[in-house]
Amino acid sequence: MADKVAFRLSALYQHRDNWVDNTFTGASDDGTVTPKKNAMGGFTEKDVRLQLLLTPTDNLSVLLSGHARDYDGTATLFERGYIKKGSNKPVGPRDQVSYDEAQNNPQAYKTYGGSAHVSYDFGPATLTSITAYETTSGYSRGDTDGGAAANFPVGTPPVPNGFGESQGRVRDLDQWTQEVRLASNGESRFKWQVGGIYFDSRDITEFYQRAYFLNTAAHNPNNWVQLHDVNTSWGIFGQASYKITPDLTITGGVRETKDSKSTRLLKTADTIAGGVTYAGRRFVRLSDTQPSWDVSLMYQVEPNVSVYARVAKGFRGPTIQGRSAVFNSDFTTANSEKNLSWEAGFKSSLWDNKLRLNATAFAYTVKDIQLNGNDSNGNGVLFNADKAKAYGLEGDAELRPVPNLTLSAGASYLHSAIHDKNVYAQVCALNGAIVCTVENGPVITKVIFGSNAYFAPIDGNPLPNAPKYNLNFAGRYDIPVTDSGKVFVATDWNVQGYTSYVLYKTKEFTSNGNFEGGAKIGYSASHYEVAFFVRNLTNEKNLKGVIENYMAAVYNEPRIFGISVSGKF
Repeated sequence: MADKVAFRLSALYQHRDNWVDNTFTGASDDGTVTPKKNAMGGFTEKDVRLQLLLTPTDNLSVLLSGHARDYDGTATLFERGYIKKGSNKPVGPRDQVSYDEAQNNPQAYKTYGGSAHVSYDFGPATLTSITAYETTSGYSRGDTDGGAAANFPVGTPPVPNGFGESQGRVRDLDQWTQEVRLASNGESRFKWQVGGIYFDSRDITEFYQRAYFLNTAAHNPNNWVQLHDVNTSWGIFGQASYKITPDLTITGGVRETKDSKSTRLLKTADTIAGGVTYAGRRFVRLSDTQPSWDVSLMYQVEPNVSVYARVAKGFRGPTIQGRSAVFNSDFTTANSEKNLSWEAGFKSSLWDNKLRLNATAFAYTVKDIQLNGNDSNGNGVLFNADKAKAYGLEGDAELRPVPNLTLSAGASYLHSAIHDKNVYAQVCALNGAIVCTVENGPVITKVIFGSNAYFAPIDGNPLPNAPKYNLNFAGRYDIPVTDSGKVFVATDWNVQGYTSYVLYKTKEFTSNGNFEGGAKIGYSASHYEVAFFVRNLTNEKNLKGVIENYMAAVYNEPRIFGISVSGKF
């Protein structure tokens, strides 16, 4: 059986203790125990993967893989009032929150999956089949107002303001993918491949709102919805490349894809007595068929230097947002978006392969771009804008100046802008008043659910969560101590440019110049590694996300020390 069967077993165990205190001292309507020291922030993750390679003949290869993941931790922590009007400077501690509900934001997921990669070499061509299956279940629960309502009273006499918690549960999700392709072999000037792919995803997802969890007279066991989502997609594709000269290669590909999605509301969010108040759609199905293509040229300037250019068209299928049904609001949808992109660059390996330099310039236009927020009619959280345009540069370098030392660096620049003069996004507002500094207007007012809501134009604004630039650096030095083992020291750093976290312009919901670094020292051998590490070495406090109406912040994690042990068998 020599060389006929091989296997690899990989396992990962990660654990971090809770480190965030819940300092709330008042009463809780859902039984959350407070105050509580070290109530959240930790996690335990257990992963395992087994791979089995079978090569019964010279022409047949079968790679079987199975994996499992068990995660138990804390959902995202939003900290209410930690963003102050007129400033984006982080304020407030990261190791303390004041939550009156949601049982300290638990989160847990289990995932299982497997794949079979089978290839048969017929000589002129190789036939490949890839079959994969994934399933998951779990939940995430959170205090969605980011703080205790009693700490933010309003009115005369003052009353607690801003109760909120919710939970999303994936009851069951099953995904199948099947790809079959036939590709040419050999070193001829003409190469080709054709094939098809099928994707099938089905899930039962539930969303629970606050009243479901209450222990008071306001408890509503019917305050949740259940949705059945189905996404099927198939595509047929072909690609060919031809060496026009020994150094110049042209490649082109085409693909036809049909993407279909449907959402069915299996259970509505009803009154305590079981009365149905939902008046929206209970079933939505969207489908679209679109071609995709790409054409590229590659020129080998010399053996270790090449330049290339590429133009491509793609699309993302339509999207349905059914979660709004838990608020007795109709589903929201977005049509397909189409992307046309251009790029050109070079790749090089210099100085006897001690220096690698790559750079790319790119530009793209996304028509009917899908965005999250609210339009000027106050309809839901999912919509299309006319288009978005972007252009930028990317570059990376890796240097090995002496044996065992590796230095790498990267840089990117991105300019992006939304183009649609008719689409507005709902801005930060609480109790009928704008709570942040909106920098683009005019702001318009509409009455939604009996309260004033405010909307600002987004035309010309950058895409959210799209940094203006990124700079990164990493270094590693290995010290061999045995034939197969080495001691190593490593570090990595990142700097992030201007980033907006919302669709409209504000002073508060942005960051600029965030940086963070880490270091690691350890021992590595062929099958295992033991290391001591520190993340966020300089203990920077960076804004990473927001809940607008509550001026709530999501921060990066503080300085963390740890020990890692990994092995492969």
